[in-house]
Amino acid sequence: MSLTVLEPGLLTLPVDGGRSGFRHLGLPLSGAADRAAWMLGNALLRNAPDAVALEITLAGPVLRAEHPTACVVFGAPFDLSVSGRGAITPGYTFMLESGETLTIRGTSTGVRGYLCVGGGIEMPERLGSRSAFTPIQAGDLLRCSPSHTAGRALPFVTFPEQPTEVGILRVIEGLQRDWFPNEDFFQHGYRVSPTSNRMGLRLLGYPLDRRVGELVSEPVATGAVQITNDGLPVILGVDGQTIGGYPKIAHVIRADLDRLAQLRVGQEIRFVRVSLAEAMAIDKERNNRLREWRIRLAI
Repeated sequence: MSLTVLEPGLLTLPVDGGRSGFRHLGLPLSGAADRAAWMLGNALLRNAPDAVALEITLAGPVLRAEHPTACVVFGAPFDLSVSGRGAITPGYTFMLESGETLTIRGTSTGVRGYLCVGGGIEMPERLGSRSAFTPIQAGDLLRCSPSHTAGRALPFVTFPEQPTEVGILRVIEGLQRDWFPNEDFFQHGYRVSPTSNRMGLRLLGYPLDRRVGELVSEPVATGAVQITNDGLPVILGVDGQTIGGYPKIAHVIRADLDRLAQLRVGQEIRFVRVSLAEAMAIDKERNNRLREWRIRLAI
């Protein structure tokens, strides 16, 4: 026995690092939308780096423990409580004893958090990943081994090389940048549309002019900023398609991809252009910083 799902939450998915190497077959990367939060949550419990966790979106599940289980919720600061004990602070490990119920409500900032459990959640491997294709449902049994943890804490880490403005996304120019004759894309702000999801963030705001023409569908990747026929941007997410026929004006740099997972509906976004060399240097520094935290937490 493990964790019984009493209420599933809005969109709660078992995730790992995703399915790399299958895009040529039309399969998206999937996996954790905020990889840093997923990694650091697992590190707090000294789990294997690829341990499966529950990705929680906006409103979380209610779970009953069937045996002692070490837990932590990391990422957006969700409102947590355990039956009979009251509130639990996100980013702090805690024990869920047999018969106790964990309730994960909403979050005032951000969008996604990760419930990590000791040893990870047991899921079948499909095409090189244990990320699920469908969210959990009431009555599901999430299998994991009994586990224990001492109190450990790590408030969400803000990597120093990231911009302080939450809605700033750094980009390199896309393959079809020359389809757009001016700098409007970089001079105007956009807002996250309610139609956004893990496949992509649709943005509302200033429509862009583009040259007349059709683009033959070509490969795309997570972070690609496509401009649809209405002149508005769509940023591809971790569940985004593998080919697309809209022109790509820009591409979000890899170091900022996790930020896409935490942008809320209505939040304003502005794009800042960087060079490829700058993007690579920022990514290297961020990876080094994340590796340092994971090493510290493994001690």
